[in-house]
Amino acid sequence: MKKREYQKTITKAVELNGIGLHTGQKVNIKFKPAEENSGVEFVRIDLPEKPRIKAHMSNLIERPRRTSIGMYGVEIHTIEHVMAALVGLGIDNITIEMDAEELPGLDGSALPFLEILKNAGVKEQQSARIYFQPKEPLYMEEGDSSLMILPSNDFRVSYTMSYPHPLLQSQYASFGVDSDVFEQEIAPSRTFCLQQEAEELTLQGLGKGANYDNTVVVGAKEIVNNELRFDDEFVRHKICDLIGDLYLLGHPLKGHVVGIKSGHPLNIKLLKKIKNLHDRQTAAGIGAYEEDFKDTPPLDINEIQRILPHRYPFLLVDRIIKLEKDKYAVGIKNVSINENFFTGHFPGKPVMPGVLIIEAMAQVAGVLILSNRANLGKRAYFMSIDRVKFRRMVLPGDQLHIEVSVLKLKTRTGQVYARALVEDKLVSEAQLMFSLGDR
Repeated sequence: MKKREYQKTITKAVELNGIGLHTGQKVNIKFKPAEENSGVEFVRIDLPEKPRIKAHMSNLIERPRRTSIGMYGVEIHTIEHVMAALVGLGIDNITIEMDAEELPGLDGSALPFLEILKNAGVKEQQSARIYFQPKEPLYMEEGDSSLMILPSNDFRVSYTMSYPHPLLQSQYASFGVDSDVFEQEIAPSRTFCLQQEAEELTLQGLGKGANYDNTVVVGAKEIVNNELRFDDEFVRHKICDLIGDLYLLGHPLKGHVVGIKSGHPLNIKLLKKIKNLHDRQTAAGIGAYEEDFKDTPPLDINEIQRILPHRYPFLLVDRIIKLEKDKYAVGIKNVSINENFFTGHFPGKPVMPGVLIIEAMAQVAGVLILSNRANLGKRAYFMSIDRVKFRRMVLPGDQLHIEVSVLKLKTRTGQVYARALVEDKLVSEAQLMFSLGDR
């Protein structure tokens, strides 16, 4: 039997600082442990609201020669090296605080990020690790560049690069990626740039923090003021960037990635294609997937997402701690000041909207009703809400304890009684009725 793998975070907070490769801005970074199922989150502590941006393909924005994410006009740039280091160490959950918009370039590789995170220590958490493991090939092609992910039970990256330059002609490398291989063979490889590109990048406002210490500059006949760490350092760095970009899938990958002359733009297009495919498959209502389906508590956020297609900012259940088939369920919703609705709902004195409390209760009910394997492939839609009462306000920092009991459950309809509590005090209660339909 295959050993179960668990999520990981770092053991203690660590800090570093440097200069952004493209912006030239000074930036201080603090890596902090994070709760299980929280993923990789960047926090802009230099901004008044300290906005949090999850490293996920849904937050991708296109910027030249780097990988960037953003929400509500707030951006984080050049994240690919730190994301690759997280893959190399198997870190699932971490908070990265920064006081500028770009990660530091450091020496142009993922190695300094890997070393400081390794020094912080990596520890296992209680929730099982969830992989992104496609069952059929995923493919993107543009001109003479292509990128595909082939089904596999392991993670391997094979890459072919070719530039019209005597020092950058065809290079090929293939690695089965694990922590040792990543640290020794991939992480030390540095970003590179053609000497003839430098002026063009400057005109674009890029490369303000670039120098010979953090960028391998390729001249017409030789490497300028530097020495290569590997004979094929260029293709290894392409693999490093690709690993970092693909971690924006939101989960570690099991698959054989084959890239031919691809870069950040094509990597991002493949991620967006995967997201669009996922969105189409879970377009509306509440649905469940039989593959790798788990119906025994506790259910973490990843397992909940296998049942509910809701995603940020509308997934309002963090954990299911009790689940009795067709009878009873208990869910948890942690209410954070970073909830998007607090921005506009009584911002002077933030209060969770009552309709969202009802929605959170409905989502726990959805898990309860659809966790029955007989209902796999169905959706649950509201038919009625009755006997709704609100007893007290829900404020940032509260934890909603949501209890749902089945009143009636038939082939096509379900009726439940739901209530939400904070510190054992009743917040809201209601009777909810659902219609069950095929997807």
